[in-house]
Amino acid sequence: MKPYVIGICGGSGSGKTTLLKKLKNTLGEQRVSVFTMDNYYLPKEFQQRDKNGEVNFDLPTALDENLLNADLETLISGKPIEVKEYFFNAPVNHTKKITIEPREILIVEGLFLFYFEAVKKALDYSIYINVDPKHQLSRRIMRDEQTRGYSKEAITYQWNEHVLPCFEKYILPYEGAADFVFNNDDRSREEFKKLRQVLEQNK
Repeated sequence: MKPYVIGICGGSGSGKTTLLKKLKNTLGEQRVSVFTMDNYYLPKEFQQRDKNGEVNFDLPTALDENLLNADLETLISGKPIEVKEYFFNAPVNHTKKITIEPREILIVEGLFLFYFEAVKKALDYSIYINVDPKHQLSRRIMRDEQTRGYSKEAITYQWNEHVLPCFEKYILPYEGAADFVFNNDDRSREEFKKLRQVLEQNK
Protein backbone atom coordinates (compact mmCIF):
# COMPACT_ATOMS: atom_id res chain seq x y z
CA MET A 1 0.00 0.00 0.00
CA LYS A 2 1.29 3.44 -0.91
CA PRO A 3 2.33 5.49 2.14
CA TYR A 4 0.78 8.81 3.03
CA VAL A 5 3.55 11.26 2.09
CA ILE A 6 4.02 14.41 4.17
CA GLY A 7 6.54 17.04 3.09
CA ILE A 8 8.28 19.59 5.31
CA CYS A 9 10.04 22.57 3.75
CA GLY A 10 11.66 25.69 5.19
CA GLY A 11 14.84 27.69 5.09
CA SER A 12 18.03 26.86 6.96
CA GLY A 13 17.44 27.08 10.71
CA SER A 14 13.66 27.29 10.36
CA GLY A 15 13.03 24.25 12.56
CA LYS A 16 12.42 21.46 10.04
CA THR A 17 14.13 18.78 12.14
CA THR A 18 12.33 19.80 15.32
CA LEU A 19 8.92 19.74 13.64
CA LEU A 20 9.72 16.40 12.00
CA LYS A 21 10.56 14.83 15.37
CA LYS A 22 7.35 16.17 16.94
CA LEU A 23 5.26 14.83 14.05
CA LYS A 24 6.96 11.44 14.18
CA ASN A 25 6.29 11.20 17.90
CA THR A 26 2.65 12.30 17.50
CA LEU A 27 1.87 10.06 14.53
CA GLY A 28 3.62 7.05 16.09
CA GLU A 29 7.25 6.17 15.42
CA GLN A 30 6.39 2.65 14.26
CA ARG A 31 4.11 4.08 11.57
CA VAL A 32 6.57 6.64 10.17
CA SER A 33 9.57 6.54 7.84
CA VAL A 34 11.74 9.62 7.31
CA PHE A 35 13.34 10.63 4.02
CA THR A 36 15.90 13.42 4.47
CA MET A 37 17.01 15.20 1.33
CA ASP A 38 20.31 16.17 3.02
CA ASN A 39 21.46 12.56 2.51
CA TYR A 40 21.86 13.31 -1.20
CA TYR A 41 24.54 16.00 -1.08
CA LEU A 42 27.20 15.44 -3.73
CA PRO A 43 30.88 15.27 -2.66
CA LYS A 44 32.57 18.62 -2.09
CA GLU A 45 34.60 18.40 -5.30
CA PHE A 46 31.36 18.43 -7.33
CA GLN A 47 29.92 21.51 -5.63
CA GLN A 48 29.72 24.92 -7.25
CA ARG A 49 31.85 27.77 -5.92
CA ASP A 50 30.95 31.43 -5.60
CA LYS A 51 32.85 34.43 -6.96
CA ASN A 52 35.31 34.21 -4.07
CA GLY A 53 35.97 30.50 -4.54
CA GLU A 54 33.86 29.41 -1.57
CA VAL A 55 31.80 26.22 -1.91
CA ASN A 56 28.08 26.96 -2.10
CA PHE A 57 26.04 24.11 -0.60
CA ASP A 58 22.80 26.11 -0.85
CA LEU A 59 21.95 25.41 -4.49
CA PRO A 60 19.71 22.69 -5.93
CA THR A 61 22.74 21.41 -7.84
CA ALA A 62 24.37 20.54 -4.50
CA LEU A 63 22.17 17.44 -4.37
CA ASP A 64 22.12 14.33 -6.54
CA GLU A 65 18.60 14.93 -7.79
CA ASN A 66 18.44 11.81 -9.97
CA LEU A 67 19.41 9.44 -7.17
CA LEU A 68 17.14 11.28 -4.73
CA ASN A 69 14.15 10.91 -7.06
CA ALA A 70 14.91 7.25 -7.76
CA ASP A 71 15.22 6.36 -4.06
CA LEU A 72 12.06 8.24 -3.14
CA GLU A 73 10.12 6.45 -5.87
CA THR A 74 11.45 3.08 -4.67
CA LEU A 75 10.46 3.79 -1.07
CA ILE A 76 6.98 4.94 -2.06
CA SER A 77 6.55 1.79 -4.14
CA GLY A 78 6.94 -0.26 -0.96
CA LYS A 79 10.58 -1.29 -1.17
CA PRO A 80 13.35 -0.42 1.33
CA ILE A 81 16.26 1.79 0.33
CA GLU A 82 19.85 2.06 1.54
CA VAL A 83 21.34 5.55 1.78
CA LYS A 84 24.54 7.14 3.00
CA GLU A 85 23.63 9.18 6.05
CA TYR A 86 24.83 12.76 5.65
CA PHE A 87 27.20 14.33 8.17
CA PHE A 88 28.68 17.72 7.37
CA ASN A 89 32.32 17.48 6.22
CA ALA A 90 32.49 13.73 6.95
CA PRO A 91 34.98 11.89 4.69
CA VAL A 92 33.33 9.58 2.15
CA ASN A 93 34.86 6.47 3.75
CA HIS A 94 33.42 7.44 7.15
CA THR A 95 29.84 7.85 5.92
CA LYS A 96 27.43 5.40 7.53
CA LYS A 97 24.86 3.56 5.42
CA ILE A 98 21.34 3.27 6.77
CA THR A 99 18.31 1.32 5.57
CA ILE A 100 14.95 3.06 5.37
CA GLU A 101 11.97 0.73 5.46
CA PRO A 102 8.61 1.61 3.88
CA ARG A 103 5.88 2.35 6.40
CA GLU A 104 2.34 3.66 6.54
CA ILE A 105 3.47 7.31 6.66
CA LEU A 106 6.49 8.84 4.95
CA ILE A 107 7.83 12.24 5.98
CA VAL A 108 10.07 13.94 3.42
CA GLU A 109 12.06 16.98 4.53
CA GLY A 110 14.44 19.31 2.75
CA LEU A 111 15.18 22.75 1.34
CA PHE A 112 14.17 21.92 -2.23
CA LEU A 113 10.99 19.99 -1.45
CA PHE A 114 8.91 22.10 -3.83
CA TYR A 115 11.65 23.00 -6.30
CA PHE A 116 12.29 19.37 -7.28
CA GLU A 117 9.19 18.63 -9.33
CA ALA A 118 9.21 14.85 -8.81
CA VAL A 119 9.33 15.31 -5.04
CA LYS A 120 6.57 17.89 -5.09
CA LYS A 121 4.31 15.59 -7.13
CA ALA A 122 4.87 12.71 -4.69
CA LEU A 123 3.45 14.63 -1.72
CA ASP A 124 0.00 14.05 -0.28
CA TYR A 125 0.31 16.92 2.19
CA SER A 126 2.91 19.68 2.44
CA ILE A 127 4.08 21.96 5.24
CA TYR A 128 6.05 25.19 4.85
CA ILE A 129 7.76 26.54 7.97
CA ASN A 130 7.66 30.31 8.31
CA VAL A 131 10.06 31.95 10.79
CA ASP A 132 11.69 35.33 11.34
CA PRO A 133 15.05 35.35 9.46
CA LYS A 134 16.74 36.81 12.56
CA HIS A 135 15.89 33.64 14.47
CA GLN A 136 17.12 31.50 11.58
CA LEU A 137 20.50 33.24 11.56
CA SER A 138 20.95 33.00 15.34
CA ARG A 139 20.15 29.26 15.21
CA ARG A 140 22.58 28.75 12.35
CA ILE A 141 25.35 30.61 14.18
CA MET A 142 24.81 28.51 17.29
CA ARG A 143 24.74 25.25 15.32
CA ASP A 144 27.71 25.96 13.06
CA GLU A 145 29.94 27.31 15.82
CA GLN A 146 29.25 24.35 18.08
CA THR A 147 29.06 21.43 15.65
CA ARG A 148 31.01 22.56 12.57
CA GLY A 149 33.74 24.73 14.04
CA TYR A 150 32.91 27.74 11.85
CA SER A 151 33.72 31.29 12.93
CA LYS A 152 30.88 33.79 13.23
CA GLU A 153 32.43 35.71 10.33
CA ALA A 154 32.36 32.64 8.05
CA ILE A 155 28.78 31.81 9.06
CA THR A 156 27.63 35.37 8.36
CA TYR A 157 29.37 35.29 4.98
CA GLN A 158 27.58 32.07 4.02
CA TRP A 159 24.29 33.50 5.26
CA ASN A 160 24.53 36.64 3.14
CA GLU A 161 26.14 35.12 0.04
CA HIS A 162 24.57 31.64 -0.11
CA VAL A 163 21.72 31.00 2.33
CA LEU A 164 19.59 34.12 1.81
CA PRO A 165 19.87 34.16 -2.02
CA CYS A 166 18.96 30.44 -2.05
CA PHE A 167 16.01 31.03 0.24
CA GLU A 168 14.68 33.92 -1.83
CA LYS A 169 15.05 32.07 -5.15
CA TYR A 170 14.33 28.41 -4.41
CA ILE A 171 12.26 28.26 -1.21
CA LEU A 172 10.23 31.41 -0.43
CA PRO A 173 8.41 31.49 -3.82
CA TYR A 174 6.78 28.14 -2.96
CA GLU A 175 5.24 29.21 0.34
CA GLY A 176 1.86 29.59 -1.36
CA ALA A 177 2.07 26.05 -2.74
CA ALA A 178 2.04 24.48 0.74
CA ASP A 179 -1.08 22.95 2.26
CA PHE A 180 -0.14 24.30 5.69
CA VAL A 181 2.06 27.26 6.66
CA PHE A 182 3.51 26.59 10.09
CA ASN A 183 4.42 29.82 11.92
CA ASN A 184 7.38 28.82 14.05
CA ASP A 185 7.26 31.62 16.63
CA ASP A 186 5.27 32.28 19.79
CA ARG A 187 2.29 30.70 18.00
CA SER A 188 4.07 27.39 17.41
CA ARG A 189 2.24 25.44 20.12
CA GLU A 190 -1.18 26.37 18.75
CA GLU A 191 0.05 25.90 15.20
CA PHE A 192 1.12 22.35 16.01
CA LYS A 193 -2.30 21.57 17.48
CA LYS A 194 -3.94 22.76 14.25
CA LEU A 195 -1.52 20.78 12.12
CA ARG A 196 -2.06 17.61 14.16
CA GLN A 197 -5.84 17.94 13.80
CA VAL A 198 -5.59 18.40 10.05
CA LEU A 199 -3.33 15.38 9.63
CA GLU A 200 -5.57 13.21 11.80
CA GLN A 201 -8.54 14.17 9.63
CA ASN A 202 -6.65 13.44 6.44
CA LYS A 203 -5.45 10.10 7.79
